[in-house]
Amino acid sequence: MPTEVLTGAPSATGAAVEPRAVTGWRASWRRPVVRLAVLGAVVVALVTLYLLTDVPGSLAFALRIRSLTVVAMLVVATAVGVSTVVFHTITQNRILTPSIMGFDAFYLLISTVVVFTLGSTSFLRLDPLVLWLVQVVVMLAFSVLLFTWLFGGRRRSIHLMLLVGIVLGTFFRSFTEWMQRMLDPIDFQVLSDAMFASLTRPDPLLLTLTALLVAAGCVALLPLLRTLDVLTLGAPAAIGLGVSHRRVVMALFGVVSLMVAASTALVGPILFFGLIVANLAYSWAGTFRHAWTLPTAVGLGMVCLLGGQLVLERALGFGGTLSTVIELAGGLFFLVLVLRKGAR
Repeated sequence: MPTEVLTGAPSATGAAVEPRAVTGWRASWRRPVVRLAVLGAVVVALVTLYLLTDVPGSLAFALRIRSLTVVAMLVVATAVGVSTVVFHTITQNRILTPSIMGFDAFYLLISTVVVFTLGSTSFLRLDPLVLWLVQVVVMLAFSVLLFTWLFGGRRRSIHLMLLVGIVLGTFFRSFTEWMQRMLDPIDFQVLSDAMFASLTRPDPLLLTLTALLVAAGCVALLPLLRTLDVLTLGAPAAIGLGVSHRRVVMALFGVVSLMVAASTALVGPILFFGLIVANLAYSWAGTFRHAWTLPTAVGLGMVCLLGGQLVLERALGFGGTLSTVIELAGGLFFLVLVLRKGAR
């Protein structure tokens, strides 16, 4: 029996119109599980293409190096995609991303302070695990203090939190630029290299720790999938349906902060990546249920990262960095979203 989906609308005169049956592959394509399966197949094809093609030397050595890159892409795609979709649900806004809270600016500030106080030589000699732990702990502490202060009183709101995040992000960037102007040219060059996200050849230990933190965040979200669906209706409706809005939002902000801090400390800031994959996920999944949009965002993140890396390596011969391409595409995508919302 072919799957049937009945669609239709009343005529201009108000009389009922016989709905048309959508059968076959069109009806199947409307199912989120089918779309997610197709997306998974595309990801598997891109992973295979990236791992097994254009191997310059030993296949075993290439697989060992490239597999770390693929795992890093998966961890970053999961952290950024899931955190951005959850952040959109909390804030009821598809243009905002967790970076609006100043995480990326705070990451750059931490790196700049280390280079400014210790010098580039000490920065390069610093144990990567120590630097990663410092960045994660400081960013998490900053987010916890910010959320506790902003949601500690009865009159606090998400809008106030976003406003404070924008102000703090601007302050962090200004202070970072001021210190960068006082750096030695060699120190500034070392710092500039650390400012761009790098997904190739990540540290295996840091990658493992980041993957564990991101996995813990995903596990914490599993019991809240239905609650997230209710939150899409807005705070008044969610409270009316029995959701403890402030408590749930605080917990979700904690998970978002954990994922963003861990992934940013691992590879560096990727400002517009979450904006791209989250908005594409809503269109591709065809539903707003988080059980489908969250894995779809992860899959699309893998497609963007793997596809972009393949283009850079095989077509452009490493003529640029993947983060630069993402920032360019994300900036254009952001302008399109803003113009579309402004036209409505």
